[in-house]
Amino acid sequence: MKNIFGKALLMAAMAVFGLTSCSDDETVPQTEPTYNMAGFAKGADVSWLTQMEASGTKFYDKNGSEKESMSLLREMGTNSIRLRIWVNPADGWCGKDDLIAKAWRAKNLGYRLMVDFHYSDSWADPGKQPIPEAWKDHDIEAMKKAVADHTTDVLQTLKDRGIDVEWVQVGNETNTGMLWPVGQVVENDFTNFASLVTSGYDAAKAVYPDAKVVVHLSNGYDNSLFRWMFDGLTAKGAKFDTIGVSLYPEDSDWEEKTDQCLTNLKDMANRYGKEVMVCEFGMNWDSANSAAFATRLVEGCKGIDKCLGVFYWEPQCYNGWNGYTKGAFDDNGRPTSALDIYSK
Repeated sequence: MKNIFGKALLMAAMAVFGLTSCSDDETVPQTEPTYNMAGFAKGADVSWLTQMEASGTKFYDKNGSEKESMSLLREMGTNSIRLRIWVNPADGWCGKDDLIAKAWRAKNLGYRLMVDFHYSDSWADPGKQPIPEAWKDHDIEAMKKAVADHTTDVLQTLKDRGIDVEWVQVGNETNTGMLWPVGQVVENDFTNFASLVTSGYDAAKAVYPDAKVVVHLSNGYDNSLFRWMFDGLTAKGAKFDTIGVSLYPEDSDWEEKTDQCLTNLKDMANRYGKEVMVCEFGMNWDSANSAAFATRLVEGCKGIDKCLGVFYWEPQCYNGWNGYTKGAFDDNGRPTSALDIYSK
């Protein structure tokens, strides 16, 4: 990952100029387009982007012209970027330096930013929440300090570079807690998980007082899961601002699960008085229903007063990158219609 920040500066410059040039006899002044980056978050998680670029992956607009990916997503109506952060990843991707590189590019394109803390050296999700190697012998008190120190270090590094952070996600898809077994919810005991969430919250607010701190679960359609988790966290006094969900339906159930998710978001907002958002969503890129799904979800979320926005998960992925097929680009690296709703 050497010189990754310097490479980011180069990519940011390429983004600003849009990979275009003017001939010497060009006399018509070129006007930089303006973009509305405020309001409802129409987001994209592009955490794989630098790794994809390093592998030689290219991106194209619908006409087949090569584009820098973040610039292209902005042209399509995206106004927010979500980036995951791992503690000490073996290959450096999604580590702190890689996060800074992508965040710097996003800042220079006017994006708003969400930082997604996994508190792991690799993937943390409903099926696994592994403790970072450097934290493996920690008890709950040491774990709370590690969470706070890591959160502070990453966010302060971003702030020192003039990068604002609007949302901080404390844990990723923490359906039964995080940092297992220390922070796992066992026999309905939310004590440790609640204290870890609060440690992350306090650290985030100390650096970015106005940032929204998000607790994020998968299966956004499962209201009983969400009530169980947030009843438990609330009873233990956990601090958080926003409830986040993931949603990945199939062709056989996308209408039902989308409607269930929207109902769940409304219930979360009303039951706990919290803001809500969709931190991840996606559907198979070649599904005939992908655009209809995105439209139903986005329009439904816009109709919920306390919903802050939505984030498509790794929409720039194509050709089965890392086995992932729920991006919003086709096998030729061009956008599908899945994100057309962002331009409306």
